[in-house]
Amino acid sequence: MKKTFAISILFILFQANIWAQLTPNSTKIDKVLETKLQNLVKGFHGDVGIYVRHLKKNKMASIQPDSIFPTASMIKVPITIGLFNKIEQGLLDYHAVLTFRDSLLYAGDDILGSFKDGEKIALAKVAMLMITTSDNTASLWCQAMATGTGINEWLDSNGFKDTRVNSRTQGREPARKKYGWGQTTPREMAELFVKIREGKVISPAASERIYRNLIRIYWDGEALSQIPPTVQVASKQGAVNQSRSEVLLVNAPSGDYVVAVITKNQKDESWERTNEGYVFLRAISKTVWEHFEPKSSWKPTEGMDKWY
Repeated sequence: MKKTFAISILFILFQANIWAQLTPNSTKIDKVLETKLQNLVKGFHGDVGIYVRHLKKNKMASIQPDSIFPTASMIKVPITIGLFNKIEQGLLDYHAVLTFRDSLLYAGDDILGSFKDGEKIALAKVAMLMITTSDNTASLWCQAMATGTGINEWLDSNGFKDTRVNSRTQGREPARKKYGWGQTTPREMAELFVKIREGKVISPAASERIYRNLIRIYWDGEALSQIPPTVQVASKQGAVNQSRSEVLLVNAPSGDYVVAVITKNQKDESWERTNEGYVFLRAISKTVWEHFEPKSSWKPTEGMDKWY
């Protein structure tokens, strides 16, 4: 019994050490914001994970920040990192012209999926489509070049212990069955964005190129819709039947802040804008913006709903 207790304590300390690597020790809990978030979570039909940190104020608020959730398309950020890591090592050429093959097609409405066999496209554009329009065909192509194992090795060596590519990756089939394409925690996904913002992913130049892609998101109808369009935001979204997610790093007037919101086991599996998960993403984004920017008089423009 004592041995089991000691092992449990060591595990907790080990986990705390990992978390400390991602969240600075100087960060204080923003109890007011945390209460606001807890109130929004009440009554939600599913599981929720939230992590918010204001980089300048050194304040954070969270709910289940270290629980593992499915990434859905947010996994495209780690895939991007794996791809750029290969480029930085000289194993791939960012400006190389690639040849599209029908065997690469992932059925859907993606731009790249409309290409004909034999058409040419630059790797730089494939990487952009993966993030900007969340193109699945482009993403799987990039993952094949970066390799799931290579991506996961980078994540592990940089302190991200729970964020992983699962699909089409050796040894990850049990995790794929549970979480799908990828898995992460709200804290890890948020702090991955912070590392990119601070120029600490691969190299300062690679980080900047990745960040520039992340500020050009086509899908801006949820969390981004609750932030003034004049404010720059780096973001990525993800959605599968029982999960809705979004991570965003806001270059706000008061200083940068990062937000990661992920759901799982949602009862509402609809794909309308009224989906409970989508509504929740908008509510969290609105609440955090108003909390950190209380002097802002901006409100979403009336009539914008028809444009999302």
